[in-house]
Amino acid sequence: MNRRLLGLVGVAGAAALVMTGCAPAGDSDGPVTITYTNFISNDGNEDNLQTIIDAFEKENPDITVDVTTLPYGDYGTALQTDLAAGTVSDVFDIEYANYKAYQSSGVLAPLEVANPDAYRPSLLEAYSTDGTSYALPSSFSTVVLFFNKDLFDAAGLDYPTSDWTWADEKEAGLALTDQAAGVWGDHQPVSFYEFYKVLAQNGGQFLNEDGTAVAFNSPEGIEAAQWLVGKSGTTMPTIEQGQGTPDFDTNLFKDGKLAMLHTGIWMFGAFADVPFGWDIAVEPGNTTQASAVFSNAVGVSATSKHVEAATKWAEFLTSSTTMVDVRLDSGWELPPVSDEAALATYLDKDNPANRQAVFDSLDNVALPPVVAVGQTEMQDIVTEELVEAQAGRKTVEEALASAEERINAVIGG
Repeated sequence: MNRRLLGLVGVAGAAALVMTGCAPAGDSDGPVTITYTNFISNDGNEDNLQTIIDAFEKENPDITVDVTTLPYGDYGTALQTDLAAGTVSDVFDIEYANYKAYQSSGVLAPLEVANPDAYRPSLLEAYSTDGTSYALPSSFSTVVLFFNKDLFDAAGLDYPTSDWTWADEKEAGLALTDQAAGVWGDHQPVSFYEFYKVLAQNGGQFLNEDGTAVAFNSPEGIEAAQWLVGKSGTTMPTIEQGQGTPDFDTNLFKDGKLAMLHTGIWMFGAFADVPFGWDIAVEPGNTTQASAVFSNAVGVSATSKHVEAATKWAEFLTSSTTMVDVRLDSGWELPPVSDEAALATYLDKDNPANRQAVFDSLDNVALPPVVAVGQTEMQDIVTEELVEAQAGRKTVEEALASAEERINAVIGG
């Protein structure tokens, strides 16, 4: 699962160079070749992508797809170089965190989507501006609450449900924590990715309405930050006990020493062979539920000479039956489609049993806040300040005030 964010440095400048070039010509009669550069199939899914391409070309014999696959780590630099040189592919991968920068700088062509109802509304809307689609979601993963059924059974507690609130989670987490035995009731990373989500679960906003300044230094934000930081040393380990180190929470859960874990569905495979029962539920909220979604998408270049053919390929890649079948059969992230019947094979798989929670979590999505300038810095600052509060070097109020000042200076608020 590509959960990291591509760097945004240079996007606006590269786009400005692109937009000085000639306007794209329309699709011409006769066979055309469109180019597609991607990172989604790298490292194991190249054949799966080729299966989708083969099906598309069979259905559209006048269109050939010339594909280039790059490693994720190289993709962002290569794309910015191509944008600056005017050599960008007709179709290319993006992530949600990049969308605002690309769309506002004119890199992406507006799309005439033949069948918008094929997509889950929240995912399609994530790549739309003023009612127009500028990219199409190609896959997604959600964050849910994993739980160890054996630990719940041993404590005589009911399993988490979609009706749970923070209060329910805290009560269970405290009851399940046995520090002497090294067993912890809960784990949720103290980070930007968790803060923006719990802020939404508490009815708060990360940015102001026009995205020029942060809005999280509020009563809702303080309470949300306290919810995260307050778990340290009570229901989850402290930094000194290893919390925050790579794979610490994953290994704690796999060892049967963690009752609840907030993480993504990409962990299903890692937990498949653990020697205890486990399942998932939609994450609890406070004033409302809100779930994090990590999403990939494809856009069509605004300078493409074959926008119609490129759009047809982008829509096939993201909504066709072939794509759905390939993704579900291979476990290659989840397709962004709205047709529940098409996803039946995924729901029928075991371990976890409650796979419906994956789709239920899409009913209330908390998308990561994005800015055109300073995205990486904004994320890093939030995490740094919250960790300062977790370590006891600052109060939550001091940490959020400092984060507000630092981020506003970076994003221009």
